[in-house]
Amino acid sequence: MKLGINLGYWGAGMDADNLAVAQEADRLGYAVCWAAEAYGSDAATVLTWVAAHTERIDVGSAIFQIPARQPAMTAMTAATLDSLSGGRFRLGLGVSGPQVSEGWYGVKFDKPLARTREYVEIVRKAMTRERLTHEGEHWTLPLPGGPGKPIKLTVHPQREHIPLYIAAIGPKNLEQTGEIADGALLIFPSVEHLEETAIRHLRAGREKAGLTMDGFDVAPTLPIAVSPDGSDRDVSALADQFRPYTALYVGGMGSRKQNFYNQLAQRMGYEKEAAEIQDKYLSGDKEGAASAVPQQLIDQTTLLGSVDRIAERMRAYAAAGVTTLTLAPAGFTLDERVASLRAGIDALERAGLA
Repeated sequence: MKLGINLGYWGAGMDADNLAVAQEADRLGYAVCWAAEAYGSDAATVLTWVAAHTERIDVGSAIFQIPARQPAMTAMTAATLDSLSGGRFRLGLGVSGPQVSEGWYGVKFDKPLARTREYVEIVRKAMTRERLTHEGEHWTLPLPGGPGKPIKLTVHPQREHIPLYIAAIGPKNLEQTGEIADGALLIFPSVEHLEETAIRHLRAGREKAGLTMDGFDVAPTLPIAVSPDGSDRDVSALADQFRPYTALYVGGMGSRKQNFYNQLAQRMGYEKEAAEIQDKYLSGDKEGAASAVPQQLIDQTTLLGSVDRIAERMRAYAAAGVTTLTLAPAGFTLDERVASLRAGIDALERAGLA
């Protein structure tokens, strides 16, 4: 199993630290550095900056939002980043959510599975450098009856095949991801529930395409926080720092009817708790929502405690089918975040997975 890092969103006042974290991950031998976008910093610019200041680590979009870009533009960006980075780019895609898609981009959030499948087809065809034509439900290239003509990409990516990932949560999206992508980006991955909530759906998609899980990258993101005294006595305190993060996603990321993270928490057995968190968050009681998050839910979806405890969890994730474990290093200072990175490497070695 390999390790990655996730820098999250840029522009939160820690940009210099984020670059230093990426550089330390590069030095330590982490496999990939992911960056996200929502409605602030864009991931492409961040990844260009990180790639220019690192040497070996891959850079990946987690995610490029599908409603933000035409598919041909995404192919252009992917090819350019792969060329500039010397073949170190990984393309992660996702449909975002209805509030961002319709409120920020003005793109109707309908038929997300069909839209994703068609988008991936166009991106992949464009990156083959064939003349681009496509007739589908959501895109027709060139537009009929006008001056447009089939055009081919003029940029040569460093590699013939750029790895393509999809951020997936729901069962149908996971199955389609297994069918059409090279990897899956997962969030809130509880190893105790990973087979039932994710792996079996990905496997079904692979089988549908006549493929196995061999070569498919299962890449969940987990926040990591290491005990300062090296023991497991303060696991509860470490979990508390992730209460606002978990409450935001389970309670407030999306509408009452369409919150994919809330639905995931329910599938993990937290139906009552997920409803309470959402009720409080949407009513404006963010502190109450954070207090309502069960410690067990946080512990199951993060890496907390001593290096030995984290190593034990890493072994469990590897046994469950995870191939790249992406860490989001916690900490209020650069030193704390770097310490989490180093602990991740130590834990991987103690787990016998390096």
